Amino acid sequence: MALILRDRVRESTTTTGTSNLTLGGASATFDTFASVMSTNDTTYYAIVHTANGTDEWEVGLGTYSGTNTLTRTTVLSSSNSGSAVNFSAGTKFVFMTLPAGAAAHLDPASNDQDLASVITFGNHDTDNLSEGSTNLYYTNSRVDARIATSADPAGTAVALAIALG
Repeated sequence: MALILRDRVRESTTTTGTSNLTLGGASATFDTFASVMSTNDTTYYAIVHTANGTDEWEVGLGTYSGTNTLTRTTVLSSSNSGSAVNFSAGTKFVFMTLPAGAAAHLDPASNDQDLASVITFGNHDTDNLSEGSTNLYYTNSRVDARIATSADPAGTAVALAIALG
């Protein structure tokens, strides 16, 4: 169960009502949901009716069933005041999207375009990682031990330790 976001995933559907969407395949220039998702994976989706003059659309979080069916798990916005749309007959396009409300972005009106002002980065050095066969990081103690036991007259281990910080 992973959240899947991919570009250019779009299929058609003729599903009507508010039920799960039966995906009808992609045109040659798009990928199918099945080609990028596994059973119980989720994705943000949008559905738009293709009929001229028909104002039916929906954006939400959906769950892929693994049988070319996308369950409309949570409706985020729609032409039905934010509720599931009762789609009429005809072809609709269903595609992966990233809703504006789910996107992380910087405020272009702000003078502060520094990502560090939005996200706090903690201390992520390797000093406190335990040593062991599964720890492949260069910790201070691992480098110190390498230097102490090195019979490296050219000092390349010291140069490596300095380069790695």
